[in-house]
Amino acid sequence: MTPTAHPYMANSAPALRQELLDAVGVADADALFEQIPADHRTRRTLELPPALRSEAELARHLRTTLKRNGDCESTLSFLGGGVWQHHVPAVCDELAQRTEFVTSEWGTPASDHGRNQAWFEFASQLGELVELEFVGLPVYSWGCAAGHAIRMAARLTGRSEVLVPATLDRERLAVIRSYCALPEVHGHIEIVEVATDPATDALKLADLEAKLSPRTAAVYVETPTGLGALETQGAQIAALARAAGAETIAGVDPISLGVLAPPGAWGVDIAVGPTQPLGVHMNCGGGVGGFIATRDEERYARQYPTLQVSIAPTRTSGERGFAMTLFEQSSYGRREEGNDWTGNSVYLWAIVNATYMSLMGPQGFADVGTTILRRSHDAARRIGELPGIEIRFPHFFKEFVVSFDGTGRTVAEVNAALLERGIFGGADLSADHPQLGQSALYCVTEIHAREDVDRLVAALAEVTA
Repeated sequence: MTPTAHPYMANSAPALRQELLDAVGVADADALFEQIPADHRTRRTLELPPALRSEAELARHLRTTLKRNGDCESTLSFLGGGVWQHHVPAVCDELAQRTEFVTSEWGTPASDHGRNQAWFEFASQLGELVELEFVGLPVYSWGCAAGHAIRMAARLTGRSEVLVPATLDRERLAVIRSYCALPEVHGHIEIVEVATDPATDALKLADLEAKLSPRTAAVYVETPTGLGALETQGAQIAALARAAGAETIAGVDPISLGVLAPPGAWGVDIAVGPTQPLGVHMNCGGGVGGFIATRDEERYARQYPTLQVSIAPTRTSGERGFAMTLFEQSSYGRREEGNDWTGNSVYLWAIVNATYMSLMGPQGFADVGTTILRRSHDAARRIGELPGIEIRFPHFFKEFVVSFDGTGRTVAEVNAALLERGIFGGADLSADHPQLGQSALYCVTEIHAREDVDRLVAALAEVTA
């Protein structure tokens, strides 16, 4: 078949394609891949749909495909587990689209039109929220932030082991495993799981104490936990880790800190968590943001892999300037010799986060935290009153585990029936946490009205009868 140019790929034109091959010095494109072993190449013809020849065809194809998606606006959703449905004020979207931020999200100092100050405000507000003074610009996700923090602790202590809760979210654990590397890789950090109380999901302190050793670089603990439960032993965990010469890393949901004690108050060394609850819409396939915060001590500052923004007086009296600092220790400044690779940036979300936090203020965080607590506990109480259904952990924030063992139905069956009624049920935990049986993680936030919970409870009563 005569090769033709793809309308959206200029370099697919035959003449340009040949020009590229001539410049490289090969006869055809297959020569570029000869280093790939033959048994690694497919021998069958790819079953691809016919090529789209026009922009109109492409637009129609994309619209048709997108209509197959179910979203959390048209479908009532109780999903959480890493990305949560919170209210996003309209001003967050408005500022995210302003050209001085969109076009200078990354670039030279000359492209800074308030960007550095907005980034500084992100760090200062988040630091106040977690009660830790030194905050880097956000990384890709909560899991990435936890992975970086663990590597920071390993560099600080010279040790090669981290203790984590046995019920840690499996997806977050998979990201952490990537950062800790395989045993064959230089710099490998061993992950050791600590048992949790089956009644509360809190760490078993006796098991933690038994597993702390001279190899332990850090203890990683979360509240709320990956199952939504509250860890109330934070100060004791930090004390045990400190006595063993290890760092304490706390994973926290920032939206909870209007009602829960911030990690700095219970003695942690490094705090990490998501920034998506702070004004960022739910999305999949892109970074949702994760933060890293520590005390303002040089030993911690020197281990950050992220970008930092500092404030300083200028030559003009009363004027202040904002600029990046410690740039040389990041992968941006030293590439492979930096502390860690920070990967994709989510710096535009930092501006959105700063906007959200400035709108909320201390009272706003207290109000939204109280609202979430009240609505989620009310929903859990009403769901738990249905025959055969049990709420597994009594103390939680925003997310709670619902057991369907007593109904004789699997979570998959319940969720399928709920979807027929226009409801996304809770995330199925049965594969990742088999010890919980047929259980699901439900999420209720400030966006869930009384009538939403009414509808869920009525649907659950019907599908589990």
